[in-house]
Amino acid sequence: MEYLVTMTTRVPGGTPAYEVEDVRGREATHTRELAARGQVLRLWRPPPEPGEWRTTGLFAADDSDGLERTLASMPLRVWRTDEVTALGPHPGDPGRGRIPLSESSQEFLVTLVVELPYGTSGEGLEEMTTRDDDRACDPAAEGHLIRLWRLPGEGRNLGLWHAAGAGQMRDVLRSLPPADWLTVETMPLTRHPGDPASVQGPRVSSGCTA
Repeated sequence: MEYLVTMTTRVPGGTPAYEVEDVRGREATHTRELAARGQVLRLWRPPPEPGEWRTTGLFAADDSDGLERTLASMPLRVWRTDEVTALGPHPGDPGRGRIPLSESSQEFLVTLVVELPYGTSGEGLEEMTTRDDDRACDPAAEGHLIRLWRLPGEGRNLGLWHAAGAGQMRDVLRSLPPADWLTVETMPLTRHPGDPASVQGPRVSSGCTA
């Protein structure tokens, strides 16, 4: 299974700088080990709040207990709280191993919530869903859609997208077939220096998985 984890670190006041640097150094080393074992897939920095460090990570684990063991093994856990979201498979997901071709452009986490108009028939919903799944292949082939998952709750999805900037990202989302039925929440991301993709190098497969 895959999990999105938002990790928020608040260092207690008065902690010596050398201790902070020691913990951060051990964290970086251990994170590289987790990435080599396929447990940490991606790392980003979301917009920070004052007085805290925030990192968003994509993790892989057999189950929630396995994920907790991974998170508990990380040195910064002594000062950190973790918010975990379980990610379900989506038929339009291009699959693992995709990252942006250009490191100069930006990634976005986008929550898409489908809100059906009152009175929508089952046939109308099925038609929209089919068109949506087919359309998901287009932005993937163009390099905009990197990953796509189901979120807990009906009609909720999470996508990892790639665009030249916020304006292009809005245009891509507006082109989706159910755009009129979507509530969209977009979070811009900054590549984390410990992101496994920075080590692996850019690669993007074409098309959609079967």
